[in-house]
Amino acid sequence: QVQLVESGGGLVQAGGSLRLSCAASGRTFRSDVMGWFRQAPGKEREFVAAITWNGRTYYLDSVKGRFGISRDNAKNTVYLQMNSLKPEDTAVYYCAANSGSSYYQEALYDYWGQGTQVTVSS
Repeated sequence: QVQLVESGGGLVQAGGSLRLSCAASGRTFRSDVMGWFRQAPGKEREFVAAITWNGRTYYLDSVKGRFGISRDNAKNTVYLQMNSLKPEDTAVYYCAANSGSSYYQEALYDYWGQGTQVTVSS
């Protein structure tokens, strides 16, 4: 059974940092594009960051320079380091995997985690 399990969310003050982890199991994801999406209350889910199998990264403009995505293929795990957090970063963050080449198209991701809540207080 393929599973993606996120962890590391929580409550943090504006300007603080959090590191999200996504542990994958059930098969190897070393060839997949791994992505992070988020959904704020009352808003649609949006792309945040993605990393290809060879380490190429993509980011939502509003998080560039503050967030960093990385992966450890040996551990089948992807990370999202979030620095200089802002209240507008408050959302449920989802990890996802896709075996194709898309990085921002939500519909093309095959597997999703259950999400982890990130709350940034002002």
